Amino acid sequence: MKVVSSPRYAIDIGPHVFPTEKYRRIYDRLLATPRPGLEGIIAPQAAAWDELALVHTAEYLEKVRTLCLSSEEIVELQLPLNEPIVEGFRLMTGGTLTAARLGLADGLACHVGGGFHHAFANHGEGFCLFNDVVVAIEVLRQEGAVSRVAVVDLDVHHGNGTALIYGLDPAVFTFSMHEQHNYPAFKPRGSLDIGLAAGTDDATYLARLEVVLPQVVAHEPDLMVYLAGADPFEDDQLGNLKLSKEGLRERDRLVLRTMRGAGVPVAIVLAGGYARQLVDTVDIHVATIEEALTTCR
Repeated sequence: MKVVSSPRYAIDIGPHVFPTEKYRRIYDRLLATPRPGLEGIIAPQAAAWDELALVHTAEYLEKVRTLCLSSEEIVELQLPLNEPIVEGFRLMTGGTLTAARLGLADGLACHVGGGFHHAFANHGEGFCLFNDVVVAIEVLRQEGAVSRVAVVDLDVHHGNGTALIYGLDPAVFTFSMHEQHNYPAFKPRGSLDIGLAAGTDDATYLARLEVVLPQVVAHEPDLMVYLAGADPFEDDQLGNLKLSKEGLRERDRLVLRTMRGAGVPVAIVLAGGYARQLVDTVDIHVATIEEALTTCR
C-alpha cells in the first residue's frame, strides 16, 4: 500500500486547536519504523485552480487566491488566511486526489491529510478551505475513472459541506456518522446520516456502524473515500463521544474489511483529531494506517 504525505502539511496557522504539527509527526513516525506492506510515501502535487473550480465557485476562488475574504468569512473559516495556508490546503487537496487515484489502481491507499468536509462550494468553514474529497471525486468523474462513489465520513462532526454539494446527486452516496449535538449547527441531509448522543461508547458505536455499512456497499461504488477522523476519541477537545483507541482501531478494521470484502477500492483520508495530548491524535492516525496495511497483507 502507498501512503501520500508531505512534511509541508505542517502549516503554520499560529496558536490553534487544529494541530497541523500532527502531519509532520505522522510522517516522521512512518519513516522511523519499517512497516511491512508500505510500498512508499508519495509526495503530492498541489491541486490546480481549474480542478478546484470543478467544485468551488469562481467568486470564492478569486477571493481565496487574492487573499480577500471578508472578516466575517475569516471568522466562519476559523483560520487565518495567507499565501502559505492557501498553498498548504491546495497541496493537501492534491494529496487526496493522488490517494484516490492510487486507491483505484491498487485497491487501497491512504492520505496523511485531507477530509475537509465543512468546505462548501461558495465558502469555507470549520478549518476547511477547500473540500478536497469532493474535488478528488469530481476530477475522477470528469476523467471517466469513476461514475458511482461513496463517502464514509466517520469524523465526530457532520460532513455538512459534502452533504450539501451532493444532496441531489444520486451517483454519490454520502454517509456521515457523527455526534448529533455538536458543530456544525446546519447539517444538510446526506444519503445516510446517523447522529449519535454524547457519551456513545465503543460497543454502541461499532454495533450501529456494522448494521449500516451494507447500505454503502449496496450503492455499488467504484470507489469509497473514507474519512477516518480521530476525533470520536474519548479525550478529544472538540467531541464528546467516548471511543477508546482500540475502539477506533476496530472501527477502521470494520470499514476496511467490509469494503475490501465487497471488492470496493478505498482511499483513506485522516480528517479531524484534536486530542488534549497531541500524541494521542498521532497514535490514532498511525493506527488507521497500520490497520490499512494489515488489510492489504
